[in-house]
Amino acid sequence: MIYVESETARAKPCILVTEEANGSVYRGQDEVSLLRASLNGETEAWGEIVARYKDAVFGLCLGFLRNRADAEDVTHDAFIRAYDNLRRYRLEKRFSTWIFTIAANLCRNRLRYRRNHPVVESPPNLAGGSDPAVIVERDDRWQRIREGLSRLPYSYRAPLVLRFYNDLSYREIGEILSIPEGTVKTRIHRGKAMLKREVEREVIDHG
Repeated sequence: MIYVESETARAKPCILVTEEANGSVYRGQDEVSLLRASLNGETEAWGEIVARYKDAVFGLCLGFLRNRADAEDVTHDAFIRAYDNLRRYRLEKRFSTWIFTIAANLCRNRLRYRRNHPVVESPPNLAGGSDPAVIVERDDRWQRIREGLSRLPYSYRAPLVLRFYNDLSYREIGEILSIPEGTVKTRIHRGKAMLKREVEREVIDHG
């Protein structure tokens, strides 16, 4: 297997917040070139990698964690972890799959921590002048779906989040979760049925 490796990667700290590329050649470069440049200390190259994937990684984390602050923290940690381990990255593997795997594992750790250290979530902060009734009506359906997802076992929640929040293929989901593609399909099918029951129960309980 081919690995990206550099002495620079062992010493240089991760840079998540970087200067803008400002129209530099990095915006048109392929991922492997950007990763090699990052390992050589070219911070704009790593900034381009982060810029390409930060929204997708944040969306994945938000789907798992349902808390914006936690999702931002884990997104930041995921890119730090990726940079620190960049010399181990295999060139034949898609970077998106690798960074999603890191993020998903960190989300699982955060969810485990939450179970052991429960906290009371703050109520939503409504913008001045907003009609709470309108906001509740508009967001009620998605809120029920998010609540339903949070009650599913991780083994069923994870494939659903990766499939419907990040639009990943069954093969990519299998690689991220280290399970066969057939298992992914089965868990998504069963997970959707479980989620439907959870949402319907939520409607009955609050109807």
